[in-house]
Amino acid sequence: MVPEGRMPMGAATTGRQGGMSVEEALRTRRSVRAFLPTPVAREEVERLLALASRSASNSNTQPWRVHVLTGAAKHRLSSALLEAFDSGRRIPEAELEYPYQPAPEAWPEPFAARRRRFGEWLYGDVLGIDRADAVLRGAYHARNYLFFGAPAGLILTVSRHLLSGALVDAGLFLQALMLAARAAGLDTCPQASLIHFHPVLREQLGIPGDQIIVCGLALGYADPDHVLCAHRTGREPVESFAVFHDDVTMD
Repeated sequence: MVPEGRMPMGAATTGRQGGMSVEEALRTRRSVRAFLPTPVAREEVERLLALASRSASNSNTQPWRVHVLTGAAKHRLSSALLEAFDSGRRIPEAELEYPYQPAPEAWPEPFAARRRRFGEWLYGDVLGIDRADAVLRGAYHARNYLFFGAPAGLILTVSRHLLSGALVDAGLFLQALMLAARAAGLDTCPQASLIHFHPVLREQLGIPGDQIIVCGLALGYADPDHVLCAHRTGREPVESFAVFHDDVTMD
């Protein structure tokens, strides 16, 4: 039951009854970092996972596996992740299970500028945290391990044996899941931060060694009153990344 006066954002006009086009789901999807405690029914999570499983995969291998955590199970995992974070057991980039991203100093342009601009926007413009305030920045970052207050936390893995193609398939599955959730009036936040604690995830969830931990995902209803939900990130225009090749005959 949604708390009185706290109807999840978009729930009145979206979801299974109201319907939502793919375009609308794409336009309204965002990485939400503040959720209401309103639970999401297991049946609904199963429905969304079934929809996401329709994603394309290499030779229909469907390499994904998903661990869904709610209630006490999510609390136990969050507690273990926070303990590892507070005790400095974060795995550095060079020791991750797959090369997710460059080291901070190794990002090339224009990606370094975009990444820097995002950090300044999130911490400075939205949260009002000074760049030099490591304590507050760390406290905010720790909310990753609480799944930003979402009632459901998901951990996505793929078979290690299928090489990098399985990671592409995982991305397709993840995007489909996020769009299906948005069409149902729900919100999400994909979380690569969790892979820096892959030993904790393996221990807590019994994830076997032949599975690569791809990322986490927070799932629930956005808190419309939180400052983080009042802002959206921008996107580069099509002409900045697309090259069109036509059939014009050259003289």
